[in-house]
Amino acid sequence: MTVAVPGSAFEGRATPFDATWKLHAALLAGVWAALLILFRGDVGDLTTIYWTNTTFGHCLFIAPVVGWLVWQRRTDLALVPPAAWWPGLVIVAGGGFAWLLGDAAGVALLRHLGLVVMLQGAVVALLGPSVTRALLFPLAYMIFLVPFGEGLEGPLQDLTVKILVPLLHLFGVPAHVDGVLITTPNGWFEVAEACSGAKFVIAMIAYGALVANVCYVSWTRRAAFMAVALIVPMIANGLRAFGTIYAAYLTSVEQATGFDHILYGWVFFGAVMAGVMAIGWKWFDRDPDAPWFDASKLQARWPGTAAMPAVVALTGLFVASLFLAWAGAIAARADVLPAKVALPKVAGWTQVPLSKRAEWKPNFPGADHFLMGRYSDGMGAEVDLALALYGSQREGKELVGFGQGAIRENDKWVRIEDLAELDGGKALRMTAGPVEREVVTWYRVGDTLTGSDSRVKAETLMAKLLGGPQRAVAVMVSAEKGHALPTRAAIKRFVAALGPVERAADRIAGGDRAEFVR
Repeated sequence: MTVAVPGSAFEGRATPFDATWKLHAALLAGVWAALLILFRGDVGDLTTIYWTNTTFGHCLFIAPVVGWLVWQRRTDLALVPPAAWWPGLVIVAGGGFAWLLGDAAGVALLRHLGLVVMLQGAVVALLGPSVTRALLFPLAYMIFLVPFGEGLEGPLQDLTVKILVPLLHLFGVPAHVDGVLITTPNGWFEVAEACSGAKFVIAMIAYGALVANVCYVSWTRRAAFMAVALIVPMIANGLRAFGTIYAAYLTSVEQATGFDHILYGWVFFGAVMAGVMAIGWKWFDRDPDAPWFDASKLQARWPGTAAMPAVVALTGLFVASLFLAWAGAIAARADVLPAKVALPKVAGWTQVPLSKRAEWKPNFPGADHFLMGRYSDGMGAEVDLALALYGSQREGKELVGFGQGAIRENDKWVRIEDLAELDGGKALRMTAGPVEREVVTWYRVGDTLTGSDSRVKAETLMAKLLGGPQRAVAVMVSAEKGHALPTRAAIKRFVAALGPVERAADRIAGGDRAEFVR
């Protein structure tokens, strides 16, 4: 059914929001406040990430931008009738389920996404589909409140190296590349995660989406601008890295890197944004005074409209709280580990003191047991074995997470490159000054052995939801370069003597699956 609205109502005059609008806005504000309180742990995590992680500092501006986008639409928005809409609760439930999956698997991205989707769903449920259509872009733009994109760092590191090394050779700089390490006559440089340009690319995605909506009407031009917003920062970051190393070659490492930090933090990104805007300026095709939507076409009453919006609001909060309760119930699941565990005895190998050349200790915060020791076969081969045991996993007590594993955040150890897998275990080569080592990592989650972080998360999720074995074990075998055997050969010899990694992990954790008490 379509509601007839007088044409005079759409003459562009400022129109005050009526009592119905005020009621629905108040209910929405109340539901949002309640959701933020219910999920205050995730709100705190997001706030901390925004303030402390420079990769996601741009997220601090997303909420004000969303508010500005809504404000720009206020005049015509007052002419669109709000209505509580039962199907909108499906979105709230979908967000709650995504949050539950993230909480069970220990994936912060899913938890944060779930919270944002619940907030978006509350808008749909309490304001209705007509208002949602009017606010479609501001609502969609809320997705940038979710910190995402850290997975881009590795590929962007490699891309930066591929850009800067040919430029160094072109300008006559003798440069040797080893993974992400660049060596020149007067020093060596690491193309670290912070130098990958990921923070710029991630921020430019949000910036590009905003400009594409505000300044363009044509979808072809929007897509072209987004492509420019992605490509230009990648190329510019490679040029910046080249400029830093080239300046160090001409002057000194200290002068070049000191200047680079100022350039990188304050000038570079602003210049890239200005450059991207200058490229796209000529093709802007949206009239600044054009309306954002046609309010006269958003007057329909949709099936599923609720007569009592307060009931929809309370139902939405009840649905969200169900997922919190579910998460609390499955979080209590845990396997009982032995009170004491010990490093295994390996035939043909004896334990020796840990290396003092460059101390290395994997990072597994929250582990119920952590063991580490060095083994020697008496014939020149030495390896380190590290074990981390968990009776269960939850936030802050995870087998896989940011800054965990072989290299911790801000570690003296630097990743050089990823290597080919060994018997299903992931491998990497890293260095700390003159000392280099290879590390192979296996994860045992329930009955699964894998070297994949994503597989660990998936298996953890299945164990939490379906009630399987909750125990998890990390097994890391590492060897320093410079001993009698190459690192890979030494690791292979030790693993062969240790036996199947999954059986070793189960023995160390206390026995076979049937022996665990849950």
